[in-house]
Amino acid sequence: MRTTGPEREAVTRAGVLAATGGRRLLGIAGPPGAGKSTLAARIAEALGPQRAVVVPMDGFHLAQAVLDRMGRADRKGAPDTFDAAGYVALLRRLRAPRQGHTVYAPAFDRSLEEPIAGSIPVAPGVPLVITEGNYLLHDAGEWASVRPLLDEAWYLDPPEPLRLDRLIARHVRHGKDPDHARSWVARSDEPNARLVALGRPRADLVLGTV
Repeated sequence: MRTTGPEREAVTRAGVLAATGGRRLLGIAGPPGAGKSTLAARIAEALGPQRAVVVPMDGFHLAQAVLDRMGRADRKGAPDTFDAAGYVALLRRLRAPRQGHTVYAPAFDRSLEEPIAGSIPVAPGVPLVITEGNYLLHDAGEWASVRPLLDEAWYLDPPEPLRLDRLIARHVRHGKDPDHARSWVARSDEPNARLVALGRPRADLVLGTV
């Protein structure tokens, strides 16, 4: 495992993985605000839609109504606020594409703060699926089944001030006022970030700022 920063290296490494034959799964993990979705999107854009598609873990957020009913709404983003078993089942389907069968994965709409089923088509001929999210390297419960399904797993580890600034700005952009955003980050996101960091040693590659 080594630490590196350049996005170019990430794209090159992903391209090599896509060219190894068959279907490959690349996981990008890291704490909230690390830049996982941004890096995944840039890699997919660089490789093109015939070679790579992004399937985010966030599509398996439990719906807000379910979280309200379970009393977990104020902990949204914690490991037990996702359908981890459903995510694992999807990864297993993606690892074994069937000719002529497109798999439809869920996405997460940040403007609604809700998962949207059947949003991302994954054609059987696409060689690289990039999946990104907080808990790809988490080793508790159903999450422990994720890492063995990934051909490579990367961990994003930008400087803390940058990550926190990005995270607060994201919450504000999606409707929280700045004070609420800072409070949410301290109360919810940062405990999750500390948990996510425990998985860092299980990554094949650690990236800094991209």
